Order: sequence, then C-alpha cells, then structure tokens
Amino acid sequence: MKEYYLGIDIGTYESRGMLIDENMIPVADCSVTHGMDHPQEGWFEHDADKVWWGDFCKLCRLLLEKSNIRSDEIRCVGTSALGTDCLPVDKDCNPLRPAILYGIDSRAEEEIKWLTQYYGDDVKKMFGHPICTGDTATKILWLKNHEPEVYEKTYKFLTGSSYLTAKLTGKYVIDQFLAKGSFRPLYNRDGTINKENCSLYCRPDQIAECAYSFEIAGTVTEEAAKESGLKKGTPVIVGTGDSTAEAISVGLVESGTVFFQYGSSMFYYYCVDRYVDDYVSANGNGSLKGGKEFTIPGTFCIGDGTNAAGTLTRWVRDTFYEEELKKERAGGENAYAVMAREAAEVEAGSEGLIILPYIYGERSPIQDAKASGMLFGLKGTHTRKQINRAALEAVGYSTLQHMILFDEMNLPPKSVITAGGGTKNAAWMQIICDMIGRQICIPKRYQCSAYGDAAMAALGDRRFRDFTELRDSLPKGKILVPNEKNHIYYKEHYKMFRDLYLNNKDMMHRI
Repeated sequence: MKEYYLGIDIGTYESRGMLIDENMIPVADCSVTHGMDHPQEGWFEHDADKVWWGDFCKLCRLLLEKSNIRSDEIRCVGTSALGTDCLPVDKDCNPLRPAILYGIDSRAEEEIKWLTQYYGDDVKKMFGHPICTGDTATKILWLKNHEPEVYEKTYKFLTGSSYLTAKLTGKYVIDQFLAKGSFRPLYNRDGTINKENCSLYCRPDQIAECAYSFEIAGTVTEEAAKESGLKKGTPVIVGTGDSTAEAISVGLVESGTVFFQYGSSMFYYYCVDRYVDDYVSANGNGSLKGGKEFTIPGTFCIGDGTNAAGTLTRWVRDTFYEEELKKERAGGENAYAVMAREAAEVEAGSEGLIILPYIYGERSPIQDAKASGMLFGLKGTHTRKQINRAALEAVGYSTLQHMILFDEMNLPPKSVITAGGGTKNAAWMQIICDMIGRQICIPKRYQCSAYGDAAMAALGDRRFRDFTELRDSLPKGKILVPNEKNHIYYKEHYKMFRDLYLNNKDMMHRI
C-alpha cells in the first residue's frame, strides 16, 4: 500500500493543503481563500475557529475527495500557520477572542515603549533585538492591560500552528525555533520556559511546551477526526510558522543559504553556522535582529519580515486594475497576470518613479511602525504601468537593502532561494534578481509551505534520516541570471530609495 503525507498551511489571505507520496511527489493540491479583519488602524485579526481550524478541516476533506486516498493511507500530518500571532484559548481550546496577527499588528505600541523603558539596557539581553511588533510577548501584555476579562479566562496563549496541533491532538506544543524567536523572553535558550521572565506577562503554564517542528506531538483525537475527516490515531508533528515550512520545502538546510519568501509580506531566513548578534548599520541602511537556533539541529539563522510585498501589489491591483479584477471574477484572465505583463513592458526604474512600500508601517529593516508609503517622482506622463512596476521595485529595493546589511556584517550569502506566491510573477522575480545582482533559484511552484509541512511530516515519520536526506529528495529549481545593466541602475538608485525614508521619517511620524 502506498503511503502519503499531509501538509496544510494557513496564510494571511489563503490556506493551502497538499498530499504527497513517499517519493515527495504531490498527488493533490487545494487552496481556499479567506479574509483578514482590520477593525481599526494598526489592528489585524483572524477568526481562529472559522479561518484557521475551519480552513484546515475544509482542506482535509477536499484533498481526500480530490485524491481518492483513504484517510488510513495518510502516515502523518504537518501544519504551519502565520508565525507570531497571539491567540488566547480556554481549557477546551476555544478561542476567547479573534487572533491578534503577526508583526503587521501594531496595537501594542505603548506596551513596546513601556517595556523598552522597563528593561532599559537589558532589552538586548531579554529580546535579542529592539522590542518590536513581531514580539508575541507584547501582545500578551496588551491583552493583560486592555482586555483583562479575556486575560483572566485564558488557559493558553497560542500561535497559529500551536492552535492547529492542539485542535488535532489535545497537546499544547510549539516549535522551539518559533518559541525562542517570537516569544522572547518567555523561553530560555534551551527551550525550557523561563518562569521568572514570564511573571510580567503570564503564568508559565499558560504557554506551550517546546519541541522540534518535525517531532511527533500526538495523534488525531476522535473529535478532530470527525471534524476533519482524518483517521483517529494518525500521528501529527509539532508544526511551525509558514515561512519556516516554506524554507524547508525549498531546501534551506545548510549555512550560507538565504531564503526570501514573497507572500503578503516579504520574509527572509538566512541559515548560518554560528550565533549572530543583532546589527545596526552605521550607513543608515537599517538594522537586523540577532540570530537564534534554527529548525535544523546544529544550525542558526537570522530572519525577519517586512510588512508589505503582496499586500502592496494587492493595493495596486484593487486601486488601478478594477476592471481587470471584474473580468477575472467573471471568468476572465487573472488580474495579476495582466499586471505582470504590463510590469515587464516598463524599463528598469519605472521612468523615474520610486515607491516606498511602507503602507502598513515597516518591520525589517527599519523597524518603524509609523513609517508610511510614498510615491516619489510622479509625473503626468506616468500611468498605472509605471506605478505597478515601481511597487515591484519597492520590494526589490527592500530585498537589496537586506543583502547590503548581510555584506556589512561580513556574511555574504553563497546562494539565494526565493519562494512564495510572488514567484508566479516572472517580471517581479527578474527585478529581484537584477536588484541584488546575484543568481537566484526559483523552486517548483508546488514547493510551498504546505509542501514543507508534508515533507517534515515524512521526516517525523522517519521516512528520511535527517534534513540533508530530505533536501536531496527535493526537485531542482529554475535559475535566474541578473541583467548587469539593470543591476548597475538599481545599485546607483538604491541610495535614493533609502534616503527618501531617512529624510522624511520625522514628517511621517507627524501625519
């Protein structure tokens, strides 16, 4: 009997599930869309029961139906979700409020300021970097300060993957990499809970226990089997954040490799062979958070994300491509395909138009929640085509900015891998390649977070000895080569992109 592995990832606007066989070949691939709630400025939320668990169960049944595979043929299940969310649940794992999403949610700004002052010179020791909106502990403290009735009822404070694993198995666990990176300072470096540090935020028993993402957390319960269509007793791994799952899916398992994921935001992981301290550029290029132990035992990584990538192109689509969107909904061509084609028709530099992508503030590398977007150099001759390409270049400039910081840290990458929904846009990927002036590898389109979840489920089931053997089983990707003329242009104009923020940030903060 053939054996299969199931992976499901819950994203910002879309969830995707995949079944793969023992040879790592996809046999079924399904997606469902959902919304994101934006109840007020700086707040971003998901209904965890409806979106996270609801999508999971829907995808399970869709995959089983599409593949004609029986649930008892699935050897193991892996999940991933938005990385640094905060979801309070009761003893029955029922959400007590909508989930507060990752770093794009900036409601805890006052808590961040207070904690920065409270810890003083110990901020770096406690968090490893300047406290920011991506730190889940700040969201827990916000709940304590602003929703005490919810806080008092909370049995566990979970992130997305922990919630899914708990719903499936009844076990409250979290990927050690995710915990030590996103829940600082609540966990020690060895993954144990730091009881002393927890006292300011929550009880130690209110957060999940650490384990490696690929380890078996438990098995599908009877109730979860009824809701999802999975077989009771099917093993479930711990799971992880969506970016980690996608990084594994494309082979980020050795030092010297950097991975850029272009989804709703741009997220990067850079696998290195040693611990790296946080870094602030003396040249105004921003800062990078310090490193932490990676998912792969024996390696470390630095990583963070921006607040906009796909969300910026979505804004362009909704603002300037309304007619194409209407045609798409009526069965016509995908609006993003039209945008990609038009972007390719515009030369590098968008005819003098530069966009700052900070439409929802910014995380890495400037860490400024009050930053705002900007259209600079707009002329009467510009059309939506130039605005469209300039938006893609804005994300490209941000990618280049990170590569410049790696060089400043004496950590030049040996290889660059890209992934995420943005890789469907060939013009965008060529812009990224031209920006950084390096070859980039674009994996197969099915190598996504859900594929990574299924691959780690196979590892958890001991289908592979280790991550190296898993990587060797992955397909080879497409290599893009940079256009040297375009690279020279972008390298020269990067300083203008950087300085537009530096010279206007004070005014941004006054808006």
